[in-house]
Amino acid sequence: MTVAQAHGSRRVPAEPGLWVVVFGDLGVFGIFFAAYLLARGQSPELFAAAQHELDANLGITYTLLLLTSSLLVARALAGIRVGDTHRAPRLVLAAAACGAAFAVLKGFEYSAKASEGLTPHTNDFFLYYFVLTGLHLVHLLVGLGLLGYLWVLARRPARLDETHLAYAEGSASFWHMVDALWIVIFPLLYLVQ
Repeated sequence: MTVAQAHGSRRVPAEPGLWVVVFGDLGVFGIFFAAYLLARGQSPELFAAAQHELDANLGITYTLLLLTSSLLVARALAGIRVGDTHRAPRLVLAAAACGAAFAVLKGFEYSAKASEGLTPHTNDFFLYYFVLTGLHLVHLLVGLGLLGYLWVLARRPARLDETHLAYAEGSASFWHMVDALWIVIFPLLYLVQ
């Protein structure tokens, strides 16, 4: 039993410094989202026409992959908290596989857009498309590294001490942030008319 549990108090999961990073990232993305919406408002026809070059079904596939991975990470973290070294590592690996599939599909999408001559230099829509999805992809790759660390923690035979549990929670929280960012990016780029 932890000190917080003994006193019946609740605690914020993960290390407090992680939340500075998470909220800082969300703030930066918020600025990009606002700039995108402002640019879209100034050139609605251009953005609408360029948006038709994207495959909304692919965007839905990305979304399903990340939602599934977040569910798997949440279940893995629950297993880690009780010392389930059998299921928790497998759940983390399955979540990482979803994230890796996202990255591979995004690579194919980027390649297809480039072969069609659609680059950040094409117009403002594609500039924002590549910046937003590229920054998200970088965060996803960092998140995959953190899932690797989470997998290592999930394989530990004993329950984690408070410090390592905070690291596990931090890794999971970062992954959930990556998912949450996509939940905003997907409709902005693929759906909003």
